[in-house]
Amino acid sequence: MTRDPHRPEPLGSGRQPARARTGTADGPGGTGGSPGRRPDPDTGPLVRIDQPPVPPRPGGRPPGPVPGPETEDLRRAGEPTEARPLASGGPAAEPSGEPADAPLTAVPDALGTEVTGEAPQGTPSGAPRAVGRAGRDMAAAVGVGLGLGAVVIATLLLWRPSFLVVVTAAVLISVVELSGAMTKGGHRPPRTPVLVGAVVMVALAWTRGPSGLVIAFLLTVFAVLLWRLGDGPVGYLRDASAAVFVALYVPLLAGFAVLLLVPDDGAARVLTFIVTVVCSDVGGFAAGVRFGKHPLARTVSPKKSWEGLAGSVGACVLAGTLLIALVFGGPWWGGVLYGVAIAVTATLGDLGESLIKRDLGIKDMGTLLPGHGGLMDRMDSLLPSAAVAWLILSVVAPV
Repeated sequence: MTRDPHRPEPLGSGRQPARARTGTADGPGGTGGSPGRRPDPDTGPLVRIDQPPVPPRPGGRPPGPVPGPETEDLRRAGEPTEARPLASGGPAAEPSGEPADAPLTAVPDALGTEVTGEAPQGTPSGAPRAVGRAGRDMAAAVGVGLGLGAVVIATLLLWRPSFLVVVTAAVLISVVELSGAMTKGGHRPPRTPVLVGAVVMVALAWTRGPSGLVIAFLLTVFAVLLWRLGDGPVGYLRDASAAVFVALYVPLLAGFAVLLLVPDDGAARVLTFIVTVVCSDVGGFAAGVRFGKHPLARTVSPKKSWEGLAGSVGACVLAGTLLIALVFGGPWWGGVLYGVAIAVTATLGDLGESLIKRDLGIKDMGTLLPGHGGLMDRMDSLLPSAAVAWLILSVVAPV
């Protein structure tokens, strides 16, 4: 007799009924089970018992990815789902134990980071918060700036040679900061010959003029090359080149500020130079914060903008024109030329130091000045501008 395919097969005494699959007629989610048959109890998702339970996240959200087909496959394969993010871009569980590596945006002034008045997410409650768009404590920065300005003005007006003491101290501290930062970056510049050479450069610039400054720099270079021989040939070129760069960048350029002081009206020349550089910083900061939208050098200093540079040029041209005409009796076009040159060199000096710090992986050269960082962080725009100021003032306002 032919068996009816739609008729259920009778069950024997020794035969167990087949377990129904989820979603079938006889399963727990089915629409109609057989009479008298009790559905299998729901045992829930499979849980690995060889790992300690993960505590829930704040807010009641369970840790790890949302359970789904992909997590079920990971459970079946025996892999912990807490360490595997979802392919659809869902939230991944926070790893326990070892802290995660710092993101790339932790690099100082990293591209894409923007400083706000609030601490980043995940920052401890006791950590210092950045103040303003500049990321500095503006009250401390203004106070320190006014204090330094008062010292400079007092030494220039009371007794002109006392300004040499200020310059020498600033140069020595900056050499220590810059060479220390290079040491953190893997360089080992000899510090002693550079420090001694810095004092000699300042002294010879005051007593012998430009020729004395150049001769002192050359003697410093020779002293660096000889000094470094004592440490052997390994890294000789790297360390000697770093020390020569420090000697050129700090004491040699600072020597031009001493050259500005040499004439009888040297105090006025130094004040004109410093005031113009300060106008460049203030004008660039104000215009950049208010109107800055187009980055000037995105990969070097993302916070600098073309609008900020325009503000620097405008402020320097105004200050330079007034100072050249009123203090030295020079032509107005000389003030315009002087103002543009100072604005450009001050900006390039700031960008140059930002490039150095980014290469070394540091935020500031030091911590001596609250709200500023190190003294070298304030010398960055002054150093190259001193040489340009001496050159242009000697033309538009000759002695």
